[in-house]
Amino acid sequence: MKAQAKEDILDTHHKALRINLEPSRYGTFAEIGAGQEVVRWFFQVGGAAGTIAKSMSAYDMKVSDAIYGKCARYVCRERLESMLNYEHALNLERLREERGDSTAFFTFADTVVARSYQGNNECHGWMGVRYQAHPRDQDSQIIMHVRMLDKENYLQQEALGIVGVNLLYGAFFLHHRPEDLIASLNDNLAPGRIEIDMIEFSGIEFRSVDNRLMSLRLVREGLSNAAMFDADGQVLQPSEAFYKRPILVERGTFYPVRKVHLDLMNTAWAQFSQEPGMQAEKGLQVMEVTMHQLMASGGLEPRAFLQRADALNACGFQVLISNYLEYYRLAAYLSHYSKKKIGLAMGVRSLQTLFNESYYTALEGGILESLGRLFKNDLKLYVYPSKNEDSGEVVTVHNLPIAPELQKLYDYLVEKGNIVALENYDPDCLRVYSRNLREEIQHNQPGWEDKVPEPVARLIKERHYFGYGLTD
Repeated sequence: MKAQAKEDILDTHHKALRINLEPSRYGTFAEIGAGQEVVRWFFQVGGAAGTIAKSMSAYDMKVSDAIYGKCARYVCRERLESMLNYEHALNLERLREERGDSTAFFTFADTVVARSYQGNNECHGWMGVRYQAHPRDQDSQIIMHVRMLDKENYLQQEALGIVGVNLLYGAFFLHHRPEDLIASLNDNLAPGRIEIDMIEFSGIEFRSVDNRLMSLRLVREGLSNAAMFDADGQVLQPSEAFYKRPILVERGTFYPVRKVHLDLMNTAWAQFSQEPGMQAEKGLQVMEVTMHQLMASGGLEPRAFLQRADALNACGFQVLISNYLEYYRLAAYLSHYSKKKIGLAMGVRSLQTLFNESYYTALEGGILESLGRLFKNDLKLYVYPSKNEDSGEVVTVHNLPIAPELQKLYDYLVEKGNIVALENYDPDCLRVYSRNLREEIQHNQPGWEDKVPEPVARLIKERHYFGYGLTD
């Protein structure tokens, strides 16, 4: 469906008013933390008596615990879900018998921490809606994690109110078009005011929604620079997934994931887990795909993206989709959420690109600024070799051609231990590499199965992924 033109987008006032004038909508607003910023819109625009059964803010922790149960943290998914569970069940218990045939009940909830008086805290929150799309319908639900980026508390509250109205409007009127619903979350907000780094759709209206595609949509729409899902395909909130954990990330196109990708990660992990102070059992292995790579290889088309995601999940990996083309930006993102050890696993050709000065013309400090940012927090690169297809030479950290003017800098980083050569790799993975693997899969040429992990080969055959059998 054609996207809505900017001039056709309703302002926040008219979105709230349309919901108030919808005779079947009736429910509760429960907001903790940054004030009742969302419900305020519905009181201001008029007609709220037909929409709001109850509005409340259990601001005191003991009061909140007494209503919703004890919780380790008050700004977390667990608290949001307890609020939605309690308030929605209460609506149905009190009101369903009397008006259930004509009313679609809903509960909106958020738990948020905005800018404190000292001004040095993380400003974020959880927001969600559980609702009936139609009277007597089964429940549907949308929950999301929001970061407020304004510097002033009152501006953060304002942005929170707007995005909350957008969420409710989308849930009620755009639920049959979840991609448009996501795009609408930023309506009436200037760029850079909010970030939504996790969204999850569930329930009867969203039974056909794949939340991994919704994660992709968040990054594509510019609502977040990164989104994440686990090996089971369940969406994750990145800051919680990364919190206080050592992280090893491998970047690739994974089109499809190959044995060499797994050997790179396994070899790097073996080295990474031996670093001083490491607690390997708490470490996180993540495969990362950038939007740039997806756009360059046609991976934004839903089927193409899900093929990659399914293959990576079949290998047991968590997946990060990011808008961080430059490695130093990825490093800064990871170090923001974890002060533990961070490593990037890469092939030697990617390392060579990293030392190409032409990629840093936009930076005032050029390649020196880039590398300074990259290695700022003692980050390490774990570098996998490559085999020259023509000469048969194995290219490693130690014989990689580097521009003469950068050689001393490169040698320094190797000697310091920021660039680590991976030694214990599987030589067979270098021999079976093929640039034409997708073509081999499409033609079902003998031997293609040897180049991909066994679960991936099985997936390709069962679901005809990556064009398998296309030309049989």
